[in-house]
Amino acid sequence: MNQQEILAQFGPREAMEYDVVVVGGGPGGLSTAIRIKQLAQQHGKEVSVVVLEKGSEAGAHILSGAIMDPKALTELIPNWNELGAPLNQPVTDDAVTFLGEKSAFRMPNFLLPPFAHNDGNYIVSLGAVTRWMAEQAEALGVEIFPGFAAAEVLYNDDGSVKGVATGNMGVGKDGVPGENFQIGMELLGKYTVFAEGARGHLGKQLIAKYKLDEGKDPQSFGIGIKELWEIDPSRHTPGFVMHTAGWPMQPDTYGGAFLYHLDGNKVALGFITGLGYSNPYLSPFEEFQRWKTHPNIRYYFENEKGEITGKRLAYGARAINASGLSSLPKTVFPGGALIGCNAGYLNVSRIKGSHAAIKTGMLAAHAAFDAVVAGRQHDELSAYPEAFEASWLHTELNKDRNFKNWFKKGLTIATLMNGFEQFVLRGHIPWTLRRDKPDHAYLKPAAQCTPIDYPKPDGKLTFDRLSSVFISNTNHEEQQPAHLTLKDASVPVGINLSIYAGPEARYCPAGVYEFVKNDDNSDRLQINAQNCVHCKTCDIKDPTQNIVWVTPEGGGGPNYAGM
Repeated sequence: MNQQEILAQFGPREAMEYDVVVVGGGPGGLSTAIRIKQLAQQHGKEVSVVVLEKGSEAGAHILSGAIMDPKALTELIPNWNELGAPLNQPVTDDAVTFLGEKSAFRMPNFLLPPFAHNDGNYIVSLGAVTRWMAEQAEALGVEIFPGFAAAEVLYNDDGSVKGVATGNMGVGKDGVPGENFQIGMELLGKYTVFAEGARGHLGKQLIAKYKLDEGKDPQSFGIGIKELWEIDPSRHTPGFVMHTAGWPMQPDTYGGAFLYHLDGNKVALGFITGLGYSNPYLSPFEEFQRWKTHPNIRYYFENEKGEITGKRLAYGARAINASGLSSLPKTVFPGGALIGCNAGYLNVSRIKGSHAAIKTGMLAAHAAFDAVVAGRQHDELSAYPEAFEASWLHTELNKDRNFKNWFKKGLTIATLMNGFEQFVLRGHIPWTLRRDKPDHAYLKPAAQCTPIDYPKPDGKLTFDRLSSVFISNTNHEEQQPAHLTLKDASVPVGINLSIYAGPEARYCPAGVYEFVKNDDNSDRLQINAQNCVHCKTCDIKDPTQNIVWVTPEGGGGPNYAGM
């Protein structure tokens, strides 16, 4: 049954009305809700706010490195330290290291550009920070509905956004409601703020409907794959931050890695691969595993005898924005706004987005609060983008706007030119590098590329996808329809496999896509949707844009612990 048939038989849906509806319970969405409630208290007003979170709890789907710049959090909650915010490990040292297959060169710290310095920042579990922010929001009277995925944008007759509808629960694989079926509900708001993170399902629809990206460069993304380890105390330096560039990536492929020493003998490590790569044989997951075997990285996980003594605790993956200011869409439309990574505010040069999400959430909150108390609804919150252009965040992003685009010319030129722009020009850059096509359009036919031979995992330092997904605590209701859909079922074999050697089996970090043989020895694509960690890579990198990620039942997906 399609949605219209379900509504005809089981509707109408229950509707709940609020002043502001926030889609997404991450740092951006929660900062929006918190700031609105703070303003309401300060001005003696009643403004109702609800936050929808598709994860089983606030923070369940949050994945980031993460080094957090506390600037925006301090603006939002000045006494965050005494309130117990889990920013426990300040950065004590920065290292930027260029790797060869067996070599390593650490850039002297005095040569590092400003964006590479992390003085005053903290190594955090962003999931823990998000859970703490949710507590602060609820204490202010914000309603938070975890386990409810916003599946549909609702519109007024004049085309403005009037809210969202949550997904139905208890629908079988055949699309027919089962015995435990529950129809979704409608959350209606005078304004709806979308804070879904990078490549948000509804944000993507809104950008297309309102042509918010008209005249802008195509968005660019990376896939970030992360592990959390506990290592020997003798190899642990609390607060030490390492970023690497170079091996195992080819010089013409954007990518890099990080290793952050948290407290408690734990390290967060990860690998980011720009999704504009051209070789369909490249596997971001295997590149990450291979990176760990470099002597300068392996060192942290072994003892003096060269034995791996570290213990892997958690795994996850998530697409991240990597575009910069030139790809930022218009962020307001009738009845709503895009904030945080849903719009693309992450600063890729700093590898930081949480401070931008919090700041843009606050700016949108001010605009929404003023509009609500003025008696307005469903119009454009033009004060929000105006405030952004006057903010320190705009200044920050403008200084670093060319960072990623320089890498199209190779690692060496990118390093030199980014240094020149920051050291010599001090961010006052008279030119802007542009991008003219989306990530999926860069993929070349397999016949034009060289296959990559990745080593087999050893199960101690390097691992396979399935054992990795297991420790991400990913779970989906088995009987629900697959949330990874195909526009045309013939395309994966007819085009992707025959021309591009089936890249979906490699770019997915969770083993969702695999090509298997039928009884007659023909090929077919098998979609293991239950493995999906909601990273959105397939929605971005599929060369034919035939894969469409839709919202699964609320509460499904990963349950990240300590990440």
